[in-house]
Amino acid sequence: MKRTLCVLSVLAAFFTHASVAGAEPGYHIIKKVPLQGGTSWDYVYVDPDGRRVYVSHGTQVEVLNADTLEYVATIPDTPGVHGIAVAPEFGRGFITAGKSDSVVIFDLKTLKPISTVKVGKKPDAIIYDRATKHIFAMNGDSDSASVIDPADGKVVGTVDLGGGPEFAVADGKGNVYINLEEKAETVHIDANSLKVLDHWSLAPGKTATALAFDPETRRLFAGCRGGQLMVVLDADNGKSVVTAPIGERVDAAAFDPADKLVFMSNGGGNISVYRQEGSDKYSLVETVATNPGSKTMALDAKTHNLLVPANLNGQFTVLVFGR
Repeated sequence: MKRTLCVLSVLAAFFTHASVAGAEPGYHIIKKVPLQGGTSWDYVYVDPDGRRVYVSHGTQVEVLNADTLEYVATIPDTPGVHGIAVAPEFGRGFITAGKSDSVVIFDLKTLKPISTVKVGKKPDAIIYDRATKHIFAMNGDSDSASVIDPADGKVVGTVDLGGGPEFAVADGKGNVYINLEEKAETVHIDANSLKVLDHWSLAPGKTATALAFDPETRRLFAGCRGGQLMVVLDADNGKSVVTAPIGERVDAAAFDPADKLVFMSNGGGNISVYRQEGSDKYSLVETVATNPGSKTMALDAKTHNLLVPANLNGQFTVLVFGR
């Protein structure tokens, strides 16, 4: 009887542990969304208000319903497309067309192009700053950022960055932060005066690409390919507070404020996931297997799902990861 009770206790403990573990499963593929056309891509953007997903795709942008992930439309004629941003107050979206040195402006309701504005050479990442109500386009080959007024679609300023920009984030309080890829720096800009305030080193990280931000702790999460590191910076003084290992060829980052998770999407075929246990303490939760070459990613803050473009045997596909 004692032996039976012992066995039952062990089994009970095992299933209890399995149940607890199953209550918070790791990220895994919950849906595959195949799209027609070639297999080249860059950034993915989730519009949290409009509930749409914008996927850069060679010379066009594919638009999906963020809730059903059904195909909605294609925005054509965006040669060398890289990034997408939306300015909901103005009913307009903005797409960087790297091969034509321009930004394509489109209507958020009809998804039809409105106009095109010339910017610097090879515009790449693009963001909307809600504080100044300006669009910032990162000109990779001009070492600058073009600033666009979304109301009329005109360039109102250019910021000399002193290096080639990669990704950028805004804090909603008049500050914009931009990674300089080859210099391994994060540049701090006053979004109102369009002046560079600081250049912050990301050493020992090198080749700075991905960038995300936590407004509560005011921490910047920079992904560096050189050294394969996540470098956490204080957004107010630029101090490096934590470095942590990540996968190869990082290109996108995201922060989930509800779950306190930092994601670094790596071209080697995985996503490094860290839990924020304090403003200066982070622990590796898991390494999610994606697909070789799938270096970009977007987080849907509503569903907490991750959307990852992939080339699956010649088929362009958006992989959706959930828990």
